[in-house]
Amino acid sequence: MDSLSPSRHGAADAPEAPTHALLLSAGQGRRLLPLTEDRPKCTLSFHGRTVLEWQIDTLLEAGIDGVTVVTGYGAERVEALLERRYGGARVETVFNPFYRVSDNLASCWIARAAIRGELLLINGDTLFEGGIVRDVLAAPPAPVTLTVDFKDAYDDDDMKVSLHGDGRLRRVGKRLDASEVDGESIGMTRFQGDGASLFREAVEHAMRDPDALRLWYLSIIDAMADEDHVRAFPIAGRRWAELDFPEDLEPVSDVLAAQLPTASTGTAQGG
Repeated sequence: MDSLSPSRHGAADAPEAPTHALLLSAGQGRRLLPLTEDRPKCTLSFHGRTVLEWQIDTLLEAGIDGVTVVTGYGAERVEALLERRYGGARVETVFNPFYRVSDNLASCWIARAAIRGELLLINGDTLFEGGIVRDVLAAPPAPVTLTVDFKDAYDDDDMKVSLHGDGRLRRVGKRLDASEVDGESIGMTRFQGDGASLFREAVEHAMRDPDALRLWYLSIIDAMADEDHVRAFPIAGRRWAELDFPEDLEPVSDVLAAQLPTASTGTAQGG
């Protein structure tokens, strides 16, 4: 789709308005046991830095002004790590006390004060190169921009997307029929204009339902697509990986190694 061709702008093309990032890092990562038996997934280490440090460093280097991290499992460990590394400068935390019984919609509700203005919302298990962030920040304006990628086949765990021909989002979810699927969300969403306030209001309304604790925040994005608020932005050719299962360790390591001054290899360790 020509309308979905990614731009290749540099950091200088990013919008002048301050952009904040919200990282959803409350989970333990039980599918990575025993690596996460006594530590949250975001503190697993690759090439001398934890997942969370890789994310924050990449965001700050790409021009993000500040980062809010939603913590949960092992919150004290995460807070100590962030204080030691960043000393409170440009990084703050919000604790989600429902992390054991909720999915990430609840984390967005807990951190709703940070959902404002120019915002980049990122899953705590998405690792990415800085070029993705710069491209997303320079993408055509829209209230909500969902970052997507493409591959030959999609499995049950992929957050699949269905798109209109002009790049607007039709649907996003794990249970889309294969005939509808055009790509997948990589777990990075940008809000501009009134997009953040519309999303925050929808989150607050959704959390009044007792079943909301079991929902992903992308269920809100799915509903917002019906109002034509959401556009997809492709990053085909850029490097990223998701850390969910043991088989993801090597791809994540490869993505992060490519960002080192001298490429190296390594697997996850306790941070």
